[in-house]
Amino acid sequence: MEIIITLAVIAVLALFVIGTYNRLVTLRQRVKESWADIEVQLKRRYDLIPNLVETVKGYAAHESKVFESVTQARASAVSAGATGNPAARAEAENALSGTLRSLFAVAENYPQLQAVQEFKDLSENLTATEDKIAFARRFYNGNIRDYNTALQIFPTNLFASVFGFSAEPYFELADAAERQTPQVKF
Repeated sequence: MEIIITLAVIAVLALFVIGTYNRLVTLRQRVKESWADIEVQLKRRYDLIPNLVETVKGYAAHESKVFESVTQARASAVSAGATGNPAARAEAENALSGTLRSLFAVAENYPQLQAVQEFKDLSENLTATEDKIAFARRFYNGNIRDYNTALQIFPTNLFASVFGFSAEPYFELADAAERQTPQVKF
């Protein structure tokens, strides 16, 4: 009888450890999947930016500094993406978002540019992409929250480090100014 009870306890513990491990693997895969979703949207943005810049350049050639900044920020974001480091990627993506705001400001100064259908289409696509990136970042951070919480909850925390699981960083804004409400002045 004692052997049966001992085997039952061992079986329950083994099932718990297996279940815990599988849950952590599932959460880690969701984190990876949500990061891949961000990368898909970033790739879409990278593909749209050169088209948008060329369209705007045609109408506002003397604003080349803005275009160079956007191009350089895009190149930096692509390079940061190759590192595989989410923190470096987040910083580069935040810089790119800032330069895109400058590009749209240039476009606002050229009413004839806004009337060009190509610019409108690219601008709408880029805006939609930015919205999708924001959603993907929220989705990623939600998965990070779930994963990191699971790593810290007792008794999972006892097994997490043994199995090689570690906390992942959130996708955060690097610049505190981006957290401020923008001012609109006429």
